[in-house]
Amino acid sequence: MKVLVLDDDPKLGRLVVDYLAKNAVVARHAAAAREFEKLLKQEPPDVVVLDVMLPEKDGYQVLKELRERGESIPVIMLTARGELSDKVLGLELGADDYLAKPFEPRELLARLQALARRGRPMNAGVTRHGALVLDHGRRAAALNGRDLELSAYEFAGLASLAASVGRVLTRDHLMERLKGIEHESYDRSLDVLVSRLRQKLGDDARHPRFIKTVYGAGYLFLEQDA
Repeated sequence: MKVLVLDDDPKLGRLVVDYLAKNAVVARHAAAAREFEKLLKQEPPDVVVLDVMLPEKDGYQVLKELRERGESIPVIMLTARGELSDKVLGLELGADDYLAKPFEPRELLARLQALARRGRPMNAGVTRHGALVLDHGRRAAALNGRDLELSAYEFAGLASLAASVGRVLTRDHLMERLKGIEHESYDRSLDVLVSRLRQKLGDDARHPRFIKTVYGAGYLFLEQDA
């Protein structure tokens, strides 16, 4: 696994790089956005670790530019404040996970490993659900022949739901499948994920075609006409 870390704290950067290297992860560190972009072009990573508070431009802006360019690289946001609003904003902009500072390097490694597992294709080839086509090899989706611009987290969520078509997935089951680690009870990332998927699918929560909320239980991916 190759990881690119953007954080303006050189001491933290060295700590993370050294720790990950001991665990068979190739990590590089950038202290500023310009250096980050240069390293990104030289060798695209499997996962990006992105600090929110940066000197040139904040992590949200860097993330926004990544997603606007169509980069689907999984991103973990680092936030010093750890406030729910900061986490939700990052997820809404296309982040795949978040970690509040200060953090244990072991927890970062666990989240990186979960993202790496998530990034691998769940199934070989292509699956079709009516007008929705999931290409698991490319981790890409299309609806009515139109490509859906999904992050790795969004594709994994959609693929997880579609793999259990006609069966209710509980919130805990879905979060465990997506993150691979325990999540906080107040974590709204799943709500944000489903909201983003519905928006990109053109789905209406009140009259769903794809994702139905089963109140008190979880989510159900509806069967599609052939």
